[in-house]
Amino acid sequence: MDDDLVTGDETSSTGPGTAPAATVDSGTAAPGQPTEPGTTGEPGPGTGEEAAPKRKRGRPKGSTARTTRVVTMTLTVSGSADGDWQAELKNGSTWVARGLPVTASAVSAAAAALHADLAGPVAELIESARAAKASRVAELEAELEQARKDLAELEH
Repeated sequence: MDDDLVTGDETSSTGPGTAPAATVDSGTAAPGQPTEPGTTGEPGPGTGEEAAPKRKRGRPKGSTARTTRVVTMTLTVSGSADGDWQAELKNGSTWVARGLPVTASAVSAAAAALHADLAGPVAELIESARAAKASRVAELEAELEQARKDLAELEH
């Protein structure tokens, strides 16, 4: 029995009606005969005699890997140089809300709550819009003062 294939007739303890099991003593088998796991004839990792077990399809039992469902929602906040802001929300390809007016303070607070890298540029944009509005208010106040003077001259 040295280096030969031992069939189930000689070593099997299976009962009648079952197929004989084939085993290999030397790690090589006759063509078409299966080999035992871990005996490929090649040195394996670790001790040099073991081979990696054959990989099965699918997840191994007891695996904690789960597929995660990705939800895509797009929130777009846009503003004008005048400081008028609006928000739009899209869930996948479906619009949930469009053209909702929002305040500059709400945009600033939302940007700060999301991330510090967002808060800086948004704050700069809001500050430039505030400066433009303050400049326009000063212009209108000067124009109003001139109109009051013109009106006062017409009354006398």
